Amino acid sequence: MVTSNPAVDPASLATNVGTSTFRSVNGLRLHARVAGDPDDPLVVLLHGFPEFWYGWHEMIEPLVEAGFRVVVPDQRGYNRSEKPQSVRAYRRPELARDVAALIDTEDRATADIVGHDWGGIVAWDLALCHPEVVDRLSVVNAPHPTAFRRQLLSNPEQLRRSWYAYSFQLPWLPERLCRYDDFRLLERALRGTSAPGTFSDADLERYRRAWRREDALEGMIHWYRATARYPSPSPRDRVDAPTLVAWGEADTALVRELALDSYDHCRDGHLELFADASHWLQHEKTDRLVDLLCEHL
Repeated sequence: MVTSNPAVDPASLATNVGTSTFRSVNGLRLHARVAGDPDDPLVVLLHGFPEFWYGWHEMIEPLVEAGFRVVVPDQRGYNRSEKPQSVRAYRRPELARDVAALIDTEDRATADIVGHDWGGIVAWDLALCHPEVVDRLSVVNAPHPTAFRRQLLSNPEQLRRSWYAYSFQLPWLPERLCRYDDFRLLERALRGTSAPGTFSDADLERYRRAWRREDALEGMIHWYRATARYPSPSPRDRVDAPTLVAWGEADTALVRELALDSYDHCRDGHLELFADASHWLQHEKTDRLVDLLCEHL
């Protein structure tokens, strides 16, 4: 079995984007990258599956240059953050409380929240369940929870595209399949669903290092298990915070209708569709997304 990519120079895997910090939040220890003046407006960037903080690395410096304080956590179960053993620990209310507590560690009452994929789902939940901590919300290719339930029930195409989430409900087998052949399945989840050249060999080796950490695969997959076993309806459907919904229409996992339906749940919303982008919008259209965020925030 291959354990690393010999074409990648280990020295190239170092990164100077931000600095590392560990914060005690909601009963556990989260790792985060932080950058920017602590007195500048706070932006929290939330990654999804199967990434970690590095999924936002191209956007940190531009946001700092635009005048923001940027905090990018490894969410619970990922990379260098704590990885609880139980599935129950990954219930969505807990994930949202992590972010609310993280904002508090910056000595702030509120923050602008940006989320992609599962990070976007956490961002929606935070805005619905803890609206008092969200100034402005930005969500990238992640459905509003009510919109997602509606599409699953009414749209056979979305049900078909969600097959992998159901397969993750099995015990131990998903972890073994993801680990097989040096994480070939997870590599395909990134490269096979994005524009050619989006993820370099060095990028993939960074992801493999995160996936190899003890209990990381279990923690990452427990997010899917917990949302099925412990459904957590939101107390409201409508988001009051000004909201940007940015969506790559060539998403192989999420249908376009989810973007439209999610936007309809925003009191003050802006919808931006990218016809020529995939699920990995922040990697494929970095400059345009940075511009959109700066305009919105």
